[in-house]
This record gives sequence, structure tokens and C-alpha cells, in this order.
Amino acid sequence: MIAGAGSGKTRVLTLRIANLLTKGINPSKILALTFTNKAAREMKDRIACIVGQQIARYLWMGTFHSIFAKILRMEANYLSFPSNFTIYDTADSKSLLKTIIKNMQLDDKTYKPSGVLARISKAKNNLITSNAYLNSPQLMENDRASRMPKTGAIYAEYAKRCRQAGAMDFDDLLLYTNILFRDHPDILAKYQNKFDYILVDEYQDTNSSQYHIVNKLARQHKNICVVGDDAQSIYSFRGAKIENILNFRNDYPDYKTFKLEQNYRSTQNIVNAANSVIAKNEKQIPKIVFSNKEDGSKIKILSALTDNEEGYLVVNEILDLRLREQFAYKDYAILYRTNMQSRILEEALRKRNIPYKIYGGLSFYQRKEIKDLLSYFRMVINPLDNEAFKRIINYPARGIGATTVGKIEAAAIANNLSYWEVCQRTAINNPLKLNKGTLNKIIGFVNLIADFQKRAEEAEAFEIAVAVTKETGMMQELYRDKTPENLSRFENIQELLNGIKEFSLTAQEEGHPGKLPDFLEDVALLTDQDTEKEEDKNKITLMTIHSSKGLEFKNVFIVGLEENLFPSSHNGYLTPKELEEERRLFYVALTRAEQNVWLSFARQRYKYGKLDFAEPSRFLSEIDPKFLIMPPQSSGFFGDLSGPSDSDYVFKKREPTETSSGKPLSIPPRMGNRMRNLKNASGSQEDFKGAPPSKLKAGLIVDHQRFGRGKILSIEGEFPNQKATVQFENAGTRQLLLKFARLKIVN
Repeated sequence: MIAGAGSGKTRVLTLRIANLLTKGINPSKILALTFTNKAAREMKDRIACIVGQQIARYLWMGTFHSIFAKILRMEANYLSFPSNFTIYDTADSKSLLKTIIKNMQLDDKTYKPSGVLARISKAKNNLITSNAYLNSPQLMENDRASRMPKTGAIYAEYAKRCRQAGAMDFDDLLLYTNILFRDHPDILAKYQNKFDYILVDEYQDTNSSQYHIVNKLARQHKNICVVGDDAQSIYSFRGAKIENILNFRNDYPDYKTFKLEQNYRSTQNIVNAANSVIAKNEKQIPKIVFSNKEDGSKIKILSALTDNEEGYLVVNEILDLRLREQFAYKDYAILYRTNMQSRILEEALRKRNIPYKIYGGLSFYQRKEIKDLLSYFRMVINPLDNEAFKRIINYPARGIGATTVGKIEAAAIANNLSYWEVCQRTAINNPLKLNKGTLNKIIGFVNLIADFQKRAEEAEAFEIAVAVTKETGMMQELYRDKTPENLSRFENIQELLNGIKEFSLTAQEEGHPGKLPDFLEDVALLTDQDTEKEEDKNKITLMTIHSSKGLEFKNVFIVGLEENLFPSSHNGYLTPKELEEERRLFYVALTRAEQNVWLSFARQRYKYGKLDFAEPSRFLSEIDPKFLIMPPQSSGFFGDLSGPSDSDYVFKKREPTETSSGKPLSIPPRMGNRMRNLKNASGSQEDFKGAPPSKLKAGLIVDHQRFGRGKILSIEGEFPNQKATVQFENAGTRQLLLKFARLKIVN
């Protein structure tokens, strides 16, 4: 099913499953795979409303990672893993890699944990194990060329340490499922026979690892239904392969295609504008997306002189529309290509006291106090978990210092043991030769965790969670210090306990015990969309376009539409494949909007501390102009700031930039000319010549390199400490030290 943006694919998937169930198909025979827990819950709830909770509860429905984690726990012995294996999040993986890089005495500036983890993740998603990585001449050569020749060795040690700790990371859940099915045909046959019907949501986002699992499971019955939109395939950096959906017809020759082409979300103007852009892509499955809603407002383009001005223009538009049409703050989203763009937007919103939230920021479950408590839970369930051990061995402080932990770590590495196993042996016969005081503290820690483990076998999740928070001393420590920060942490712990209580009650209602391992697995597999709090609801949302996929807002601002920023290019070159994905990303951004869209760009933007001159994105010129409102050529009482006609600036015909050979494409030559013209007109940062302070006086109109045009309101003080108060048109009133300000007199 090819589902255009806003076409109701969730409803179609839901009704297909409900239809199967009403025909008497056993629910446990249906496997439905999604990319977020939120999507899975929503579908399951809708199905339960149609066929009843008692039937819907037996569906195998969830994310790829949650479903295959469930299978791996049931079949863990075939892979020599414990069934209670821990699932490492990104923070755990980076922490482990940091330790390995340090132990291998490598430069952590060259081998950054995040960069190494990205390479390992890419390998796993392409089903490359650590052994295969080390035996690949091409990968070894790539690492040498990147000056990271030890990446393969780090990967091997990382895989070894994860196995010792009884842990898998997110990518392992898919990698080991493939290995399980590859090495144990009888297990594969078991699940092939189990699932008569397979349904996959967002199929265009599947990577090689997910593709192979689905393909293997569907081989028996060949009854597979996938839903997706090739025009919204935007995750190649995570390993997603658009070819999976484009080549579906080759994998399953007896396929049938159904196209969902009506957009129920957006106005006609938005849909038609998005269509005019995505039509430029060559690799796509043809479809004609349409809307039967009203024409709606045209898309408004905002042209700013600087990136700071862009922030103020966006905020002014928000306030203006709120005044006219009474939208709530939650009805607005500001989308950007890179996270670094959020700072200026945040500043502009804060100065006008507008509430906002950064989507994809620090998750509730990544806060220190929450990670600490969850680490206790993890040790109770899987004491081999070294990363959890390191967090809690001396928290709250129990007198086990860094020297002792270093001895435990060294003994663990030397004897291929977990830190916990070393502590257990130390508690029995003290092979580390610790002094009596330290030894007693280790014994106390071992007994504490062992007692929790025993109680957790019978107790439900909330009961054992309360015991851990009280008996470890965490709550007392946080409550003892009444600073605002600690009170906030105390409240966060209480909120977590509330969540566990809710989990336990829900589990009872659904007929299963709701033990601590079940809660931990739920938490480990959460996404940003699953952790949104109620108090975050009525705020403007700031997020990257990648994070916005699957969401919708009444009003959407897409900012930073400039060449090299969007489309994004780190070196000024884009291959045809890269350009098509960037265009799909723009299509996704446009189709998040229900009623209104604004597109903004700045002519000058600070990057890495230097002022860059920018050219509007080619995507602006790819939208049919009849769906747009161009920016005015005049900017208020300061006069004409726009120079050449803005419509000429945006829509002037570009020279061809694409080739069919697949060779890298350079940024259009016109961009270089435009940048030179801009520099000639206003000067680079270095040659922007301000007037001498003695020539400046109140009432003059001046230009500032960063803040644009403004009017001097007053000058006070004596040189060299003279200050000017300047009212800038879009940056507000600023007080500038004249010896540094470089103000150019306009009149």
C-alpha cells in the first residue's frame, strides 16, 4: 500500500487487521511491525474497540525492536545469552566504548565514542559482525583512510564486553535475530509457521537487517502487507534503504499495489506545493496526492538579512497569527535541518516569553537520577551488567572509591569476568586484598543486590521499585538536600514510581504479573514520542525535520532554507541520490502542516564563528510560484533592504546541477556569483568598515554587520568607553560599545 502523506495509513492498517480478526483468524497468527510504541498502541487500541480487548491482546504487535527482543529472550539459549539480557541505550554504549578506548590507550579525540558507535551501528545494520568486520579488507582500508585503523579491534572488544555483561544494544536486537534465523533453521521454521499474516508499517524506513528478517519470515506463507511512502524515505543515515519499497514487486512477483492518494491533513495549496517539489525526483513510485479540503492560505516566504533576524521574523509571525486567529501554542511547530539552528530560535522565543519545548532533547529517562535508579533495577535483573554496576557501586556514596573500582575492573578484564562476579569472589575470599573497611562495604553491596534479586522473583514491579529507592538511600539523600535542583530530582524519582505503579496496574488489568523485567524492557524501547509529558502539551514545538516525521501541526515554519544548509552539504557537493533524499525531507516538512506554512531563509548566517553569505535553497524555486506569497521588497521605515527583487532572487533559473552518471554535483555556479555580489555590496566580516565613533550621533540610520539596519537613539560616556543605544529593525534595542561595534552610516 503506497500511502501518501496524511492519507490515513494507520486507519487502513488497523482495519485490515480488524477484518482478519472478524473473519476468525487467530490473533496470535498475526505479526504487525511498527517503528514506534506509540503507533503500535494506537493501532492496538483501535482494533480493541472493533473486536474487543480479549482478542486484540493476543496480537503480536509492536516495534521491530520490541517484537524481536521478545523472540530473542525466548530463544536466548541458542545464542548463549541469558534470557534476562540488558538492552543498552546509546548512553550505555558510548560509556562502554569510552572505557574500551581508554583501556586500549587510543586518542579519544580521534576515536570519539559517538563516531565509533556510528561505524559499529552501520556495520550491524548491514549484518556485519565484528569477526566479519576484521576480515574485510575494504572496511579495514576505509578505517585506515579515516585514520581510525583500530575501529575493528574496538568493535570486537565491544561485542565481547557486551556478551560478558549479558547485554545487547538496539542494533544487536536485529543482528542477533538474523543470526538466530540463519544458524537455526528449525527456529526460523517455527516462526515462519507461527505467523500466517505479516504487516509492516513505514516499510520505506526499513534497513537491511529488518528487510532480511521480514523476508525470511514471509517466505513460508507469502502473505505480507507493507505500507509506506517512498516520497518520505529520509533515514538513509540510519541505514534505511528506499530500495526495499521500490523493489517490493521484485521480491514478491504476485504483489498487488493499492494507492492511498487522498491527503486528509493538509489544505490544497500545501498538498499541491509539496507535489510540485517531489515531482522533481526521478526514483519514485508514481502517485497523485490530492486534497479535498479548502484551498487554504498560500505558503509565505520570509526573507531575512541575518539568522538573528530570521528568528525575530518567525516569532512575529507566530504572535500575529495568534492575535488574529487564536491558535494555541501547541498548534505551531518550527522545523529545522540541523539541531544547531535551535539556539537563535530559542532566544527569540524566550525574549517574548513564549513557551516552547525542544523535541528530541534530554529524555526523562536520560536524567541522571532516573538513570541511577534504573541502573539499580538493571543490576537486580541482570547483575552481569557492567555499565549499571559502574553507576551505582558508589551511589549513594558508600565509601567504595575510584581506586577500588579500578582494581575490580582490572580483575574483571584479566579473568574474563563481570564486575559483579569479581565482587562476589571478593566477598568470599578477598582476592583483591582490600582492607577490612572496604571489604565490608563490598560485602554490604553484594548482599544488598542479592536481597533485591531474591525479592524481585515474587514481587511485582512497583513493590520492588519502592524497596530499592528507600533501602539504597537514594530518596533520603535527595530529600536531605533541599536545593531546588535536588527537589526537582526527588520529584522526578516520584514521577518514575508513579509510572511504575501505572505499569503494574495496567499489567494486572491485562492479566499478567507486571514484573520488573517487563517494565525495564518497556523503558529500554521507548522513543521520544512515547515520553512526552502532559505539561509539555501547550508549547511551541522545535524539532529537526527528521524528528517531525509522523507528526502534524496546524502551523509549520520551515527555517534555514539556504544552499548548503537545506539541502545539506558539508563540502559543497551532492550526488543525485543525496539530493533526492534532501528533497524528500523537504516534502516531509511541508506535509506536516494542516493549515499554514512559512518558509524562511537568511542572507547571512554565522557558522563556526564566521559570517557566511547564503543563497536561498533551490527547493524554494522548485515550488510552483502560484502557491506562494513572496516577501515584500521594502522593510519598513528603514527603507529597502531587499536589493534585487526577491522573486528574482529566489526564482532565477538555475544552471543544471544534476548528471545521470551519478558523479558528485557541485553547488550551482550562480551561487558563487551571488556570494561575490553580496560581498561587494556589504563587505565581508573582515572588510565591513564602520564609521569612526566621532562621526556617530543620535538620529543617524546605521548598518551593523550582524543586526542589520537600525537607528541610533542615544550615545553616552567618554571614549574609549562610549556606548550607543541602537534600535534595530528586527533585532530590537541593543547597547553597543562603539570602539567594537563597527556601525556604518546610511544617512
